[in-house]
Amino acid sequence: MKNVTFLNPEFFWLFVLIPIAIAWQIWKGKKQASLKVSSLKGFKAKPSVLAKLKPLLFVFRILALSFLIVALARPQSVDISNKTNITNGIDIVMSIDVSGSMLTRDLKPNRLEALKRVASDFVEARPNDRIGLVVYAAESYTKTPVTSDKAVVLDALNSVKYDQLLQDGTGIGMGLATAVNRLKDSKAKSKVIILLTDGVNNSGFIDPRMASDIAREYGIKVYTIGIGTTGMAESPYAIGPNGEFVYRMMQVEIDEQLMKEIARNTDGRYFRAKNNQSLKAIYDEINKLETTEIEEQKFYNYDERFRPFAIAAGLLLLLEVLLKNTVFRSFI
Repeated sequence: MKNVTFLNPEFFWLFVLIPIAIAWQIWKGKKQASLKVSSLKGFKAKPSVLAKLKPLLFVFRILALSFLIVALARPQSVDISNKTNITNGIDIVMSIDVSGSMLTRDLKPNRLEALKRVASDFVEARPNDRIGLVVYAAESYTKTPVTSDKAVVLDALNSVKYDQLLQDGTGIGMGLATAVNRLKDSKAKSKVIILLTDGVNNSGFIDPRMASDIAREYGIKVYTIGIGTTGMAESPYAIGPNGEFVYRMMQVEIDEQLMKEIARNTDGRYFRAKNNQSLKAIYDEINKLETTEIEEQKFYNYDERFRPFAIAAGLLLLLEVLLKNTVFRSFI
């Protein structure tokens, strides 16, 4: 980015001399001595072109003075460049429940789609961090490893769906353990897991509390989110003859006690998302809690711009002197 600045702006005060010089020139012209004659006969000839152009000498002098003042003020163009250093980057893994209950319609259009939209906004809001994605039901797997390529993460998020290849169920310990495995060798100063579920732990061979202990040993902070309204919600409970889910009102059950224990054990926090608005607010809150330290350095490159003004002032003064002593000599 280029800006123009002046090293010695105090010289601009000299511009007050310009109107003074003009006023002096006008007053001086009026004080010219006059010659009284008895008749104007013989003096009625029109003034020559050179006589009319004589005031140009004064104009040249004023312009030269103006350019000289600007040159003395030392105009400079400044090229400012920025260099950003990430001094404390964060590695984040989002571990997402993709069991059949995530298709419940208490969030719009359903829990899973609502989560994908909010999580995508979260990823885009963290350009300086590395992010990975784990999905789980009764089993778990890494959708994408921790990476700084946000396009890869966003594509992976967009492709997340209820997967019948995974055994249905809710293996919170499985999802947490896989996320820990993605971060345990990370060299980042801060490591975070965002663990989301809408149910109770009923599958998998890894105990969630044991997984949280392992996370704590590796210095990994876990934010836990329970997603779902309170009371009853329209939930899938069977697959119809046409291959589509059949819905009915069912009781929402989330093991909040377990999720709170996991968060407390790893110095994280537990959140409850009961609707689309609260889900977005939760991710916004996590975004504020986990800040990346960025050091910005500015470099200034100055380029002197006074020379053209100084040259112009010199040329105008030289032109005035030459014209004064040649073309306009007989009129001075």
